[in-house]
Amino acid sequence: MHTLSNRDTRRVDVVVYPGFKAIEAIGAMSVFEYANLHLTQQGRPPGYQLHIVSVAAGPVASDTHMQLQAAAALRTDDLPHTAIIVGARQIETALAANTAIVDWAAAVAPRIERLVALCSGSFFLAAAGVLDGLTATTHWSVAALLKEKFPAVQVQADAIYLRSGRLWTSAGVTAGIDLALALVEDDHGRGLALQVARDLVVYLKRPGGQSQFSMHLNSQNTSHPGIRAIQEWLLSNLSLPLDVSVLAGRAAMSERNFRRVFAKEVGSSPLQFIESARLEAGRRLLEEGDLPLKSIAGRIGFASEQSLRKLFLKRLGVGPQAYRERFGGARP
Repeated sequence: MHTLSNRDTRRVDVVVYPGFKAIEAIGAMSVFEYANLHLTQQGRPPGYQLHIVSVAAGPVASDTHMQLQAAAALRTDDLPHTAIIVGARQIETALAANTAIVDWAAAVAPRIERLVALCSGSFFLAAAGVLDGLTATTHWSVAALLKEKFPAVQVQADAIYLRSGRLWTSAGVTAGIDLALALVEDDHGRGLALQVARDLVVYLKRPGGQSQFSMHLNSQNTSHPGIRAIQEWLLSNLSLPLDVSVLAGRAAMSERNFRRVFAKEVGSSPLQFIESARLEAGRRLLEEGDLPLKSIAGRIGFASEQSLRKLFLKRLGVGPQAYRERFGGARP
């Protein structure tokens, strides 16, 4: 086991391979570098020593064609405190081309202090068998694929990140920043993690789950043409009074059959889908414009501003005004 001269500094190896997502690697590393900056400003030793590693040492091209220099090859006899495997856009191709990473993960998982997978990097851990029987997450777009390929893994598709003992997994892309902040909090406390979050202008714990970012795309993934048509109509008519009877009527189904078919195809009840659709539309209006909250409520089908606030508090943990202040491009 690798031992650093300063016991307060943890070695973090970031595992990359051709086609890795650059934003995930850079985002996570930035969290640790900002943490080091604050620690040294306080007269304390840096908390993290970062290394980029791969199957072989040398330059590794990312999905953006930007290259990172892998300082060393993966080893099983010189372990870091934390290893982070980043994701890829074409994860099945990456998985097939990098079986050495799968073998390495299987070998080190019982001994390493912390093994982390960002986004679709969870496929490497799943292929290694180390996630069997455990909860894990990944990018929402490949969550179903992860379930299909590795049924022993308990996939929670909506989570931003999850911890199962020494194993951590995150949702896609910028969710790696959320997970890295959680690691800093785990190592050094909430105060330092909050300072870093402020530096990066992000939430320490972002509100809501990752499904809030994919409503329109989820409707395109529905195989049943009648249900897909209902979803698309619903998303364009959120200001109308919407309930199961209205949707079932448009689908020419009984309410009971509509509920059954909708839940089977979409994975949620019709009312849950309506609520999620209204939440996403409300978020978008808050982020992109300066409409009064009462007007936003009306546009997405609520009779009052209070109903809008209730939805945001229930699903995101913050009110619409606080959400606008953090994420809005315009101010009321």
